[in-house]
Amino acid sequence: MPKLKTNSCAKKRIKVTATGKLKYKKPGLRHLLHQESSNLKRPKRKAGYVDHANAKNVKLMLPYN
Repeated sequence: MPKLKTNSCAKKRIKVTATGKLKYKKPGLRHLLHQESSNLKRPKRKAGYVDHANAKNVKLMLPYN
């Protein structure tokens, strides 16, 4: 059976946790932050998790994790 290709975008952005959840960094903390309030920026510091509806498709992008 041939090897499966891993999606390059997914392997750089998504990590699989020990319990099998898919973890990623939330977008929007690189530049142009002076105009955004602290209340909007603070939740972006926490990790995001791929929701159940999309998890199956994202796991197909990462066949060896």
